[in-house]
Amino acid sequence: MRKAVAGAVLGAVAAQAAYSALIRRPPRDEKLWLRTNHRGEPVTLLEGPALVAGAVAAVAVAPGVPARMRAAAIFAGSAAGALGAYDDLAGSGDSRGFKGHLSALAGGEVTTGAVKILGIGAAGLVAAALAGTRARSLRGALLDTLINGALVAGSANLLNLFDLRPGRAIKVGVLAGLPGTLGGSAVAAAPFGAAVALLPEDLGERAMLGDAGANALGALLGLSAAGLNRPARLGLLAGVTALNAASEVVSFTKVIQATPPLRWLDQLGRRPAVPEAGPADTE
Repeated sequence: MRKAVAGAVLGAVAAQAAYSALIRRPPRDEKLWLRTNHRGEPVTLLEGPALVAGAVAAVAVAPGVPARMRAAAIFAGSAAGALGAYDDLAGSGDSRGFKGHLSALAGGEVTTGAVKILGIGAAGLVAAALAGTRARSLRGALLDTLINGALVAGSANLLNLFDLRPGRAIKVGVLAGLPGTLGGSAVAAAPFGAAVALLPEDLGERAMLGDAGANALGALLGLSAAGLNRPARLGLLAGVTALNAASEVVSFTKVIQATPPLRWLDQLGRRPAVPEAGPADTE
């Protein structure tokens, strides 16, 4: 538990330091990182790179992380963050969803979203291979690698689907990362701490995670489940897959608004809500 606490503290301190530095001296042009939120107000995307930097730096130095898992976490967080940043900065801004991006790809159009989806899928498999498994047979090792890779990629995409209202994706990430953090996983604790540190900026509607931050947060949380037994990981993967699939036909925002406990949690710490007529829950 002490190792996880250290990872969370390191993540929080590193993320806050990275955010302060990025706000003082934004990479390239400050306007490049500005977006308009659901209120029509400007917010910065620099929160995302700050979370990536903080979480990756923390897991790189956190005590007690096995060498292979440390390498896998550094790779997963960095790759998911870089691919998300590519979509943030080079994307058209159109929300197509998973199905839409792949349909466009089948029709010969390579969208930034398709590049991100395929890239994070490949990165998930690489991270899973780097982390290794405890399986004693080649078949078992291959199966575990596929499960873990799918968890990394699926979780990365799922967290991004919640980044549509202030604080929502971070709240989901914090709740998802809490069991692993309490269980002593520094790989869960590092992004957990980074997310908690940046939550006030997100709730204050001064910044947002964007694809870079949400994808990296999800990827690291997905990887942190690699130490669970196979049935538990299969159960998590089924849940992650179901939610990703549901997002293609159901608006998470509408479901949250129609469910009092979820609506209360979604509004907690936020400014008064505006009428929910924002973008669809797809990326």
